[in-house]
Amino acid sequence: MMSARNLSKERLGRMHDIMAGYVERGEISGMVTLVSRREDVYVDAIGKQAFGSDVSMQRDTLFRIASMTKPITAAAALILVEECRLRLDEPVDQLLPELADRQVLKRLDSPLDDTVPAKRAITLRDLLTFQLGIGVVMAPPGMYPIQKAMDEAGLAPGPNPPAHSPDEWMKRLGSLPLVYQPGQNWMYHTGSEILGVLIARAADQPLEQFLHERIFEPLGMKDTGFSVPADKLDRLPTSYMTHPDSGAPMVHDEPANSRWSSKPAFPSGGGGLVSTVDDYLAFCQMMLNKGQYGRERILSRPSIELMTIDHLTAEMKANNRIFFGDHSGWGFGVAVSLKRSDLSDTPGRFGWNGGTGTSAYTDPKENMIGIVMTQRLMDSPAPPSVFLDYWTSAYQAIDD
Repeated sequence: MMSARNLSKERLGRMHDIMAGYVERGEISGMVTLVSRREDVYVDAIGKQAFGSDVSMQRDTLFRIASMTKPITAAAALILVEECRLRLDEPVDQLLPELADRQVLKRLDSPLDDTVPAKRAITLRDLLTFQLGIGVVMAPPGMYPIQKAMDEAGLAPGPNPPAHSPDEWMKRLGSLPLVYQPGQNWMYHTGSEILGVLIARAADQPLEQFLHERIFEPLGMKDTGFSVPADKLDRLPTSYMTHPDSGAPMVHDEPANSRWSSKPAFPSGGGGLVSTVDDYLAFCQMMLNKGQYGRERILSRPSIELMTIDHLTAEMKANNRIFFGDHSGWGFGVAVSLKRSDLSDTPGRFGWNGGTGTSAYTDPKENMIGIVMTQRLMDSPAPPSVFLDYWTSAYQAIDD
């Protein structure tokens, strides 16, 4: 039962009907939604794990959370900063020699050998804020030489984990020039992948082991990891993408031969984790509680505050309007809302979406966490309608 002045039971029913419409229309096979506000937690499992399946979505269904991995990776890096094993503004060259002495393209459309030396080294802060100078090029595939080179090297971001080992992946990245000078522009994604490698090298242990020991186990995130054990594969739904011609859902990844059914060659700090709504709620609750979860302190309050403020210039945000519009910015691994633009855009709200069809944000002002997990891949960086309707529905359910 919802408590008075937290969430409206009647309006949560409206949210269920709106979300169930996506399943009834055949746009999504199923989903799990969660809204937490103060002491109330509302969870709704809707639909099936696959089209044509009789296996229902459950509260403990496992989801490929894609870029919702990024906030966890950023938090892991801050743990090492607090232990003075990493420093925000120190060059990462010592642990990541592949990134030393970078060359930078003269222009976005330059050939790969048309470069100038980098004006300074790449720092941890650059990786966390995606200002290292390389990442997603927002243009049609193959438009620029650097795009083609990243794709051919297996470095292009996508819905699947990279195929190379961390050392080989870094070697390939180190063979390419940067697109921008460090600190010049915001470029999505690649910084988180490098961050995962840096954390493993700094901690001298595999990334997954570090995450389990320092974040997952203390938070009770028993179902979160980079792969799904055989005895849990029946809880992994089929993942779908949009057919390029018909626009209908088509299979991207299914449990029987899932890319997540065995340990990956590259534990992707940018998008490789599988999790559940309750596991991810624990992480978000820790962030909402300024680093504390029950008796466990994962990070200090100053670290959470540093992670969740905007670190971008106005020009960087203007260059990436499809991600930020005129109402949000970027912290460490999370987007940060800067002004009220609709029901859910409260100043100070932070979180991120996953390209496989997931979204999670934490709103300190409202003492609220929202999570929606589907397995229908996003078609562009702009949030799909199911996200927009979820967030509208979650906020209209506030009852004070």
